[in-house]
Formats: sequence, C-alpha cells, structure tokens
Amino acid sequence: MEVYETLPKRARDTHKGDYGRLLILGGCVGYTGAPNLCTHAAVRSGAGLVSLGVPQAIYEICAVKQDAAMPFPLPDEEGKLSLEALDPILERLERSDVCVLGPGLGRGDDLTKLVQTLIRETPIPMVLDADGLYAAAQNPEVLLEAGAPLILTPHEGEFARFHPERLSDRVTETTAFAENYRCTVVRKGPETVIAFPDGSSTLLQAGNPGMAKGGSGDVLAGILGGFLCQKQIERPVETAVWVHGKAGDLCAERFGEYSMTPGDLIDLLPEVTKSMIH
Repeated sequence: MEVYETLPKRARDTHKGDYGRLLILGGCVGYTGAPNLCTHAAVRSGAGLVSLGVPQAIYEICAVKQDAAMPFPLPDEEGKLSLEALDPILERLERSDVCVLGPGLGRGDDLTKLVQTLIRETPIPMVLDADGLYAAAQNPEVLLEAGAPLILTPHEGEFARFHPERLSDRVTETTAFAENYRCTVVRKGPETVIAFPDGSSTLLQAGNPGMAKGGSGDVLAGILGGFLCQKQIERPVETAVWVHGKAGDLCAERFGEYSMTPGDLIDLLPEVTKSMIH
C-alpha cells in the first residue's frame, strides 16, 4: 500500500486549529456552484477551519449554502471580484495556512491583475484552479515570481494555454513544466500526472468517465486545499488525487456513470477516508 492510500489517525487531544485554516477565493454571478462545491469538499476532507471569500453580489447565495464553513463578502464590480478586494484578501491570507484561488472566479482584465498580484504576494501555499489558471496563463512567467509554493490543477485545455508545444508524452511535458516553473502540477485526466518542482513525478490511475462533468475539478481543488492544511498527512497532493478518484469510483458503482454528480463525490468522501485511516 502506497503512503498516499492511508490517512493518519487523529490524536484525541487536538482541536480545530491543529488541522489548518483554509481560505477559498472564487465565484461570480452565474458561477456560484463552483466555490460552494470546493468549500464543501474541503470541509469533508478534514480541514480545521474553512473560509470562503466571494463577490458581494453572490454572498447571500453562497452563505445560505454553507453551514460548516465561513463565507464572507468581498468588493466586486459587475458581479466579479474587483481590485479593491486585494487588501482584504491579503489580510485574510495572513490568518490562513493554505489558499485555493479560482473556482468560478470568472475572467477579465482586473481579475487577471488580481490573480497575478496574489500569486506574487501570497505568503502561503496556493492551489490555483479553473479561472485562476486562465489568469496566470496570460503571463506564465508570473509563476516564477510566486511568493510561496504553487499547486496548479489544469485539465488538458488549461495545460495547453501554459504549454502549447507538444513533447513526447504527458508525463515528460508535465514534469518539465513543473521543474522549469518551480511549481507542482496536477494534470487531470484518465491518468492524472502529478509533477513536482524537483523533477519527480507520479502517474495515478483512479476515477472514471462519470467524473467528466462540470464541478468535479472544484471538488478536487477543495480536497487538495483541505489535505494541504493538515500537516499530519504525508504526500497530501497524491492523497487528494487518490481520494478524489476513489470517491468517483464509488459513485459510479452506486449511481452509474451517467447520473453521478460532483455533489455525490463529496457525499461519498467519508466512505473513502474512513477506510484509509491507520
């Protein structure tokens, strides 16, 4: 059994602060599902405290969907985060251990500036997902200016924006990119390639075609953020990908590949993680 197939048993004398503070940033008008799915997945993954920052315009929608997490509004313009959100975000980052940036964020010139500034100035590990990846791909060199470790979660189309030239195979391409840009890359697909800044890589086969639905990636981003918060978990990136895929396989068995949903993935996370505790 690989180390990423297990989770450590929790000590009895612990409290929520021992399992990390996660900050999730995303959402815009028309895209309220993504940040909520990400947040629910993070809570289910065991993060101690999860906060969700969204544009003021969608705050009430997101707040009513969250019980265990802490949503809060941020300055916005036309339903998307504005540059005025930078200072309150930076203040929140000082009180957080890990950040997930991008689910449902939307696109625009101001958002690109905001994301690239946060990449440079964020002092804690950041999972960059969805439209956060789009903003970073407008100037890939910004990855080299990151103020803390970056974990990128592109699907094939998102990876192509960063790396349009084709090399011999997906593993070679992804490993070279991670090493050159000094970041961790989770290149999603039927076989997920996980590559690290030191030039090492892992290929994981888990999951099924039923996961090819909008929202599945948001769930993975939440699991990644939740596991990265918990310092007790060895190899949290591989563990998150493994758990996500195994939850997908349980969903396919129970509901079928056509009818399973990203919400089902979250609901079945406990069955996967419970079986991994040793």
